[in-house]
Parts: sequence; C-alpha cells; structure tokens
Amino acid sequence: MAEIASNDEARRELVRLSDLIIEHDARYHGRDDPTISDTEYDDLRRQFDELAARYPDQAGDLAATRSIGAEAGAGFAKVAHARPMLSLGNAFDDDDVREFVARVRRFLSLDECEEVALVAEPKIDGLSASLRYEAGQLARGATRGDGAVGEDITRNIRTVSDIPHRLPGTAPDILEVRGEIYMRKEDFLELNRAQEQSGGRSFANPRNAAAGSVRQLDASVTASRPLRFFAYALGEVSQVPATSHWDMLEHLKGWGFATNPLAERCPDVEEALAQYRQIVEQRAALDYDLDGVVYKVDRLDWQDRLGVAGRAPRWAVAHKFPAEQATTVISAIEIQVGRTGALTPVARLDPVTVGGVVVSNATLHNEDEIARKDVRVGDTVVVQRAGDVIPQVVSVVPEKRPGDSQPFEFPVTCPCPRATAAMRAEGEAVRRCTGGVTCPYQAVERLRHFVSRNALDIEGLGDIQIRRFWEDGLIARPGDIFRLWERAGEIAEREGWGEKSVSGLLAGIEARREIGLDRLIYGLGIRHVGESTARLLAANYGTVAAWRRAMLAAATDTGSEAYGDLVNIDQIGETVAGELLAFFREKSTLIMLLDLEGELTVLPFAAPEERESQVSGKTVVFTGTLSTMSRAEAKARAESLGARVAGSVSRKTDIVVAGADAGSKATKAEALGVTVIDEQEWIELAGS
Repeated sequence: MAEIASNDEARRELVRLSDLIIEHDARYHGRDDPTISDTEYDDLRRQFDELAARYPDQAGDLAATRSIGAEAGAGFAKVAHARPMLSLGNAFDDDDVREFVARVRRFLSLDECEEVALVAEPKIDGLSASLRYEAGQLARGATRGDGAVGEDITRNIRTVSDIPHRLPGTAPDILEVRGEIYMRKEDFLELNRAQEQSGGRSFANPRNAAAGSVRQLDASVTASRPLRFFAYALGEVSQVPATSHWDMLEHLKGWGFATNPLAERCPDVEEALAQYRQIVEQRAALDYDLDGVVYKVDRLDWQDRLGVAGRAPRWAVAHKFPAEQATTVISAIEIQVGRTGALTPVARLDPVTVGGVVVSNATLHNEDEIARKDVRVGDTVVVQRAGDVIPQVVSVVPEKRPGDSQPFEFPVTCPCPRATAAMRAEGEAVRRCTGGVTCPYQAVERLRHFVSRNALDIEGLGDIQIRRFWEDGLIARPGDIFRLWERAGEIAEREGWGEKSVSGLLAGIEARREIGLDRLIYGLGIRHVGESTARLLAANYGTVAAWRRAMLAAATDTGSEAYGDLVNIDQIGETVAGELLAFFREKSTLIMLLDLEGELTVLPFAAPEERESQVSGKTVVFTGTLSTMSRAEAKARAESLGARVAGSVSRKTDIVVAGADAGSKATKAEALGVTVIDEQEWIELAGS
C-alpha cells in the first residue's frame, strides 16, 4: 500500500487510508462482500494506526479512528470536553528541544539564570482517554475524538483494572484525569493467539488492539481484554491540588492512579535530554510501546501563562525517537499537485521495510532538494521515516548509480491533462500550476480539503468518494455536495453503495449545513489561510456577509479603509492579504462562495464564554517595551480574553497599551482620542 505522498501533508495519507478502511469495513461488515484479504486489511490498519498514533491532530476523529476492529466506531454518544484535549508539537533532535525551552524563556521574559524545570514522561503509544469524577465517583469516560468532542466510553472504561471507580476524600469534587489506555506487548501477543484460535481477526499492533477493545459496543468484550491505563494530566478540576506538574503526578498516584515510573523531574533541558537518552536505551526492553518522550514545563502557573498556540500547548513538546533508515532503489519520480497548485516530487521506491513499515514512496520535497542531492531515477538511496513516520530520501549512494543515469528534469507544466504552465515565484522553493480552479488536480484537492476534519468535517465523504464523484460529474464545486440528495437514487445504484450507505452519507452532509465562520473560511482552501488565520478573520469580521463585503472592498481598492483594516489585524500582513484578495478577485471563486452561502447557515463567530471580560470584543494595540511580560504573552493574554489584537493604531482601536519607549503609536492614539493605558493598568484590566 502507498505511503505518505507529501512531507508536508501527513493528513492526506491519513484521509486516503481512512477512506479505504471504511470502504472495506462496509464490504466486510455491512455487505459480507470483502474484496481484500485479512492480511491486506491489517496492513491498511497498521499504516493508519502508525500515522494516527503519531499525528493525532491530523487523525482526529476520522472515520477509521472511530472504527477499529469488528464492532468498533458506532453507537457511542458524543462528549464535549470542558477543556480541549490538545495535540502536541514535535521535536526531532536535541536542538529542537533546546529551542522549545528558549521559546518558553522568550514568551515568559525569563533571564538565563531562571530555572526552567521540565517533567520528562514517556509518550505511550495507546489511546488517549478522559475520566471525569464527581464527588469521588467515576462519572464518565471519553475518548479524545477531535480534541473538542469525544465519544462516551464510560461502560468500557469501568472494566479497565488500572482505573479506580472511587477516589479518596482528598480528591477534588470535580476531577478530570487524562491519560493513555494501552496494552502490554505480552498481553497483545496472547490476545492475537486467542483471536487466531477462535477464528477472529488478529490486531496489527498493541495500540490497534487497545483502541479496538475500548470501542466495543459490548462492554463484556472490553472486560475480557487486558487493558491498562497510565494517568498523566488533569483536565477540568474544581480545585487544583498542586503548584507543579510533578506534584500533580504525585497526587494522582496518591488517589490510586498508575503513572509511568520512567517519568522524571529534570531541573534543566540538559537533564531532560539525558533522561530521553536513558528511555531510548530501555525502549526495546519495555513491555509497552513508546513513540517518544514528552517534556512539560513543571510550574503550573507558567503553563497557564504560556497557554495554547493553535491546537497545541506552548508548555509541552513531544521529542520523537530517531528515524530508522534503510537502502532501496528509486524506480520513478512522479509529480503530485496540491490544492494550491504546488508541484511535489515523489520518489517511487522498490518496497523496503523501515521501522517495521513497508515503504514504497518517499517525498523529495521540491526541485531544489532534488538538485541539491542530485537524485535520479535508478539511484540507490538511503530513506528514513522522519519522526518515525514520514518517508523521505536522505541521500544518494553514488557508487551504485547506473552508468546511463540522467539528471531529473523538473517539469515546467502541470502534469494534469490541461498541461498548464507551472511557475516558480521569486524567493519560493515551490513551483505551482497556474491553472487555479481549471486544473482538475487542484479542483479535487480543494474539494478534499473542504470536507476534511478541520474544515467542514463531513462524515463518510473522503478521498475516494470525492474523486469518484468529481470524475463522474456529481460534484464540481463545494455547494454541489449539499445538493447530492437530488441524486441519491443514482448514487445508490453505484457499485459499493446502497440505500443504507447513501442515507448515512446524506445524514453526514445535512449535519454540516450549519457551520462556524472560521471553519468555512479554512475550508475554502485559500493559500496561507490555515486554521489560526481563519479564526483571526472570523473573530475580526464576525459574519460571513461582513467578511465578504470587506474582502471585496479591499480587493477593489488597496488604498481603502477595508484594506487598512485587513492588514492591521495582528499576524495578517501583506502576503496573507494578497492571497485573500486574489481569491476574491476571481469571479469563479466568488460565485462558489455565494453558492455555498445559499446552501449553508454560517454561524457568526462568537468567543467562548470563558473569554468574556472587560476587553472582550475590543481592539487592542501593544507598543513599546513591556517589563513584566513579553509582547507575545501580552497578545496571547488579550486574545484569551476575547480581545482583537491589531498591529497599528486606527480609529477602530479601543485600547493602546504603552510600554517604555512607546513612540509614534501612542502619539497617534492620543491624537485620535484612543484610550492609552500603561502596563500596570493593562495587568489590572486583564486580571494577569
């Protein structure tokens, strides 16, 4: 089976594998008509689980994540997490970890003499779970899901021997404990032996076995599986019992939870790296699977100040294990086209096992990388799975190069049937197809992005379905997805479909007719507009109509107030603004957006309730040098309170926070009659 097609899009491969798995699950369970062997199915599962375990923020609640094993993935109620279950940023070497600590220092304005203690914890390769206790009683268990909403697995959680049902009186009245459900290697092997003897399907790895066991509809099946649980964090809690993460782990142990014995409090980053090396040495002998070490800032008050960036906390990072390498031969170099037109070269390899996974494709990144390494078809190359996941070509073995080899010529036209010119902008490493929405490859990729988890998140409509529906003319643009009900009978007659599967698809589509503005903006697939930027735009403009009007006004006149307002949004500069306005200048994309607005109810952006404050909804500008916190921390605090942070002062500015040497921004604010406060007044206003 194919591996990841692009180094910068692990998500794409997860979607592809998920769609294949769900399609084969439907044949195996729903129609009793499997088209692949159990071995081939398990190989798909293994590839998906390898990626999903290491990229949970990309996997989220893809259908395959919720549908593991024979009875997995259906019939569970949804649970909204009181506090999001976040994913983690990655570090791949010692310097990455040192830079993580340096970022913490910069954000908190710490000098080099200040100790930044870390807790180093093994990163268990299992299934993340949340346990909620009320008045000392286990009230609910839930999966991570997409971080915001998980699945209620309370009945199954109660069967895990490591999870206490009752806590001692010292525990807070409301206590949410988070941790990892896993299966020991010896128990995994015994389970597979039992499965084989009974004629059941064996699991590909311990994580798969743990996930499949937890998601059984019959809790007695879960009870028969040897599952275990390591606690590692708190979620919602009525009273925080500790001032440090290390003390919190001690409290968890005192309440009866198992915590990992290899976790260690380290006074500095070098001690944390030494602990990492010790864990690497012990990895093979451990009776459970690890995929790295997590470092967490020990002080909980610092964790609160550091907060969250996107979907990951600023106070923690996962140090991945070293990539394994192997040698193989490049049989071909192919070009793939992404939704923004980027041409990505992919090496087709003679299959080789790297870290227990058969690799047949590897990214070559871009044409400069090919030229720098002088990679050619027929070359013998060293490949590795970066971060233990993404296959990439590390180097060429020159002494094994065939005598008749030729340098690879990167194409200057798109490989799509239209053969549109592919241009490379000055200063960029990527060559892009100039065909835009007329390029069929980009059209399909944009549709795939539109239905992806962090965009519209349409259940049952993935890579395979999107591609086939597009090829057969069922959909051409996003709005067509919401008109598929008109062709339900036609879809039901297609191979692999039936009334039940069509009904499920249409239900998944209908469930997304009401969508948040930030998800819609992200789903449009505008270059440089990721989730964080989409959220910034939604927070600043509020409604889809207001956003559309402002973008059209800015696109018409870059000297207008609308353009000034756009580039004045903190973190949105001329580059992002340029891509936004290019989108709105295209008649076809504007028609597409208006068509979508006719099919959807786009909800106005609303800050979460916990962000309501004296500065909620106000526009704040920071200027000058702050003495008690970094500029980054001040901005993050303002945004967490529901304020909009701008980069320059205008009539729409509500508050200017002036530090030392405030300069022209403070002067302009006074001239415009904008409220100017000093740092101490801001601290009091923000409750910092």
